[in-house]
Amino acid sequence: MSHPILTDTVAKMKKALDHTIHEFAAIHTGKATPSMVDSVMVEAYGSQMRLRDCAAITTPDARLIQIQPWDQGLVKAVEKAIQTANLGFNPIVDGKIVRVPLPEMSRERRLEFVKTASRIAEEGRVHVRNVRRETHEAMKKAKLPEDEAKRLDKDVQTATDKTIKDINDQFAAKEKDLLAV
Repeated sequence: MSHPILTDTVAKMKKALDHTIHEFAAIHTGKATPSMVDSVMVEAYGSQMRLRDCAAITTPDARLIQIQPWDQGLVKAVEKAIQTANLGFNPIVDGKIVRVPLPEMSRERRLEFVKTASRIAEEGRVHVRNVRRETHEAMKKAKLPEDEAKRLDKDVQTATDKTIKDINDQFAAKEKDLLAV
């Protein structure tokens, strides 16, 4: 039977891992993904809308993001939004579609992204360790019997090690992706 403190700890650690993975996804590797333009806000119908809420975003190939607004009247607004989002992209309007070719990435730029990914990984690891520390405090407050506390402590350490290993594995994969030309 799993202890409620352990269940809570594992859930919090999984959340930290998921957040780290999500942050990694935002770092682009030179391979086109719809998430690269996720943060773009479009001026539509008198308000700001997320790009994904007003257009279909696809990646027909590894070097191109294609955006098709559901309302053709938004094509110019989408183009402007991508330019002003400062993502380093140069959108091209092609009829009802906005094409966003990805620039080639220099070695320096790739290494910058690796540094960013490394920082994100470290933040994830720190978060996991903080969860472990909070769990230890909760265990002290709970005044558990010694054998139960020892067993729980071991399980919490196992969960911590596993989550940190997962973050490291994700980082290694992201780094490999970033440095692959």
